[in-house]
Order: sequence, then structure tokens, then C-alpha cells
Amino acid sequence: MKDGIRQSMAWLHTWSGLLVGWVLFMVFAAGTASYFRDEITLWMKPELHGVAHAAVPQALAVANAVDTLQDKAPKSQRWFITLPTEREPGLRVSYNAKPPPGEGGGRRRNLKTLTLDPATGAELSAPRETRGGEFLYRLHFDLHYMPAIWGRWIVGFCAMFMLVAILSGIVTHKRIFKDFFTFRPKKGQRSWLDFHNVSAVLALPYHLMITYTGLLTLMFMYFPQGIQAVYQDRQETFFSELFNSPPADARAARQPAPLAPLAPMVEQATRAWNGAPVGRVTVAFPNDASATVSITQQTGHAISYDVPTIVFDGVTGRVVSAPAEHSGAAKDTRGVMYGLHVARFGDPFTRWLFFTCGLAGCLMVATGLLLWAVKERPKHLKAHAGKVGFSLRLVDGLNIGAVAGLPLAMAVYFWANRLIETGIAQRPEAEIRWFFTAWGIAAVAALVKPGRPMWRIQLALGGLAFGLLPLLNGLTGGAHLGASIAQGIWAVAGFDLVALLLGAFLLYSSHYLGKAKAPKAARAAPTSEPELAGSNA
Repeated sequence: MKDGIRQSMAWLHTWSGLLVGWVLFMVFAAGTASYFRDEITLWMKPELHGVAHAAVPQALAVANAVDTLQDKAPKSQRWFITLPTEREPGLRVSYNAKPPPGEGGGRRRNLKTLTLDPATGAELSAPRETRGGEFLYRLHFDLHYMPAIWGRWIVGFCAMFMLVAILSGIVTHKRIFKDFFTFRPKKGQRSWLDFHNVSAVLALPYHLMITYTGLLTLMFMYFPQGIQAVYQDRQETFFSELFNSPPADARAARQPAPLAPLAPMVEQATRAWNGAPVGRVTVAFPNDASATVSITQQTGHAISYDVPTIVFDGVTGRVVSAPAEHSGAAKDTRGVMYGLHVARFGDPFTRWLFFTCGLAGCLMVATGLLLWAVKERPKHLKAHAGKVGFSLRLVDGLNIGAVAGLPLAMAVYFWANRLIETGIAQRPEAEIRWFFTAWGIAAVAALVKPGRPMWRIQLALGGLAFGLLPLLNGLTGGAHLGASIAQGIWAVAGFDLVALLLGAFLLYSSHYLGKAKAPKAARAAPTSEPELAGSNA
């Protein structure tokens, strides 16, 4: 009975991982990069590399932002003020203008964004338009070129398969703790299995946490029945109450009234949070009798993603709504689960720890995909008279396109950021098209020629593209590696160093494949696994 359960779990583990493994690899890779999405965005805006994070009092920075907004957009429906941090040095202000007549629009339509010097309020040179790290963050759960809700259902479906694969893998392991310390290189299939086990067991708590919490972040979409039962068609009211924000259906009174100074509100909010700084200020209907000011705490001071927000009357400055001291176990649990998934609470060490575990997840998925092809190849060669059948050839091509093609596409995305003209219309979409074009070409080439040479080519191209990014940065207006370290621009320096390390790893992998020699029995057929063929695998 015991062996029967383990065999069943092994079958379930294999197929639940294989069928969605290529999507999961993309989700893990893009999600792992998202731990540093602010740093990625800063690197992709070289115009801001010289903006040092100034220790400006937040009340002064907000006052400077209000002066600019009063000058630029006194009749805007909403103002958004994002205060500078060590990860995002500029003072960012946005205003939401009323859509032109006859043109529909939501809150994001016609949103104008300016970057200011927090000390003076002076407008800095406009950085190039880019989605930056936000594209990779959205890609890992929204996908692209399809309605976001479809992408989230697809990713949720794959995440459920991932959770099944992890749990069935735990049951399948006889020696899960021993495998933690076991790796036998140059042993062919045994080496692939050891590497898969090590990468899985090494970060097993992380894999369980990130998969389960990823499902929970979209629970309102998967299970909306509770909200619908209480709020019916007024779901916006539910979210307004959940996040202590002004009602979504609020309207301007159309009665002019001066906006109260925001600096005292910022200081009052900081005192209420025991010194925790402000992250964002949102002003609804400025210079109107119904104006409200929502002040949200800066992330990183608690595990929960639901940071507190205090709402003030924009005319009198009195508190309209403050976060409850005890918000309820359900809300607190949801906030902590969400916060664990996105890791916005973490200091640099914690983010690097999560990043490393995410890379282990990428290796776990990649080696799992390759291990299936390793195990099936002898059967296919025997069944097809030494030839590879269509199904294995398809898996070979998909493995190359996903595991080697995706890093190449990500590097091309960063190159596009620097090579595309800065003034063209819809520039962010042009950068994204480069990403998908490169990935599409890599995938098609892999499906046409799914062999060891294709592995080497794509890994080498990806390694060169990543390895030369620091040089590209210096040549296209960004702070080069030495200057960024000297000036303390650690976000830019960290990006360049990671790019160098990834480039070196990919180039070494391509070089290592060239040293392995295929055994005579396997030379008749293309091999998709980088180190399968040869006793040196």
C-alpha cells in the first residue's frame, strides 16, 4: 500500500509539473525579478541616476509637491504624491485631469506624472517613458496581450498545479532530508535528479509559501460569492471599507474652497504611526469643498501589505477616518499573506534572501522539465528505432524556448530600453514588443532545431546580452558601475552586478555544453538536455 501511494504521487508529481512547467518557469523568473522592481525601474530611467536621495523632511517635500500641483493642475480631480525613498530617489507627483468631452475615462486616463527635486520642488528632466520593473511584476500574474482576468485565471490554474506538484513531491521523497545534502555531479540522469531535489528541498518553505500566498492574493477574484452576498453590485464599497479609502462614488461639491496645508497632516500621521514615514498622499477634489486627503504609510514597516491610511478633510484638516486598532483576524491574515508574497516589508537582506529562493525555484522548475526528457529519451529511442518522436521533440523545443529563451528575452527588454528613441509615441509598448519578439524568435528556433547547438546559441546570446548591460548603461547616459558605487547609487550598482553575474553564469553554461561529448548511442538524435548526453553530464 505504501509503495502504491508513492508511485501514484510520483506520477502526479511528474505530470502536474510538466503540463504547466513552462508557464511556471516564466512566473517564477518574472516574479523573482519583481523583488527589485523599483531598482529595475530606476536603472531603466538613466535620467534619474544623478538624483541622490536627499534627507528632506517629508512635510517640506509634500509642501513643494503641492505648490507644483497648484500651479500645474489646480482643477484636477485627483493629485497623487509619492514621497522619495532610498529605492526611488525622486519626488513623484501625478494629477488626473478630466477626460476630454465625449471620451470615456477612468482614474488612470490622462494621468500626467512629473518628477521633482524633493528639496526645492523644481521639475527634473523628464525621464524616458517605460514600464520598467512594473512590466515584469505584471507579467508574472497578468501575462500580456490578453485581458488581465484571463491571465490571472491561467496563472492561478498553474499555481494550483504547482502546489499539487510540491505536495506530491514531498510524499514521493523517501529521504527528503538526506537529499538536502546529496549532489553527485557527472552522473547523468542521477545528477539531474539530485540537482532537482537540492533546489527543491533547499528552499522548500519558500516554495510552499510563495505558491499558497500567490493563490490567496487573487482570492477575491476566484471566490467573489462572499462579497456579492453582502454588497451585491457595490464591490467598490467593499474595497473602500477594506482599505479605509474614500468612497469610490464620491463626487465634487463644485464649491471652491482653499485646500488646508498638508504638512501638519503629514506630521500628525507620522506621530500616529510612532514615527513611521509617509509613503503616499492622495488628494481627491483639491480646492473643492468636498476635498479629502488620504495619507498612507510607507511600506516596509510591517509584514502586512495593508499599510494604514488616515483620511483627512481637505478643507478643515481634521481626521475623517483613521484605521481601526483591531481590524479583524480575516483582514489581518489576508494582509500578512499578501505581504509575504510581495515582500515589500523586507530590508535589503530579506529581499536578497527571497530573490535567491526565487532563483532556486526557477532551477527547480527548469530541472524538473529537463529531467522528464532525460528519463523519456531512452524509451523513445528504443520505440522509434533510434529516432526522437514528435512528443519528445516538442518538449525539447519548449524546454529550450522557456529555459534559455526567456533570459535572452529579458536581456533584450533592457537593451530596448536604451536603444529605442526616447521621444516616440507609446514607447513602453515598443520595449515590450522587443521582449516578446525576441522570445518568440527564440521559441520558434528551438522548436525547429531542438538540439544541443541551439542550447549553446541561446545561452551564449543571453549571457552576452546580460554581461554587456553595464557597458550599455555607461554608454547611454546612465551612471556606470564605478560611478554608481562611488555615488552610493546602490540600486543601479546592484542591477549592473546582477547582470554581470547572470551573464557569466549563462556564458559558462554555454561553454560547459561544448565540452560534454555525446555517447555513440545518443549521437543519432538531437539532445535537448544541456548535460544529458555524455558521461561528464
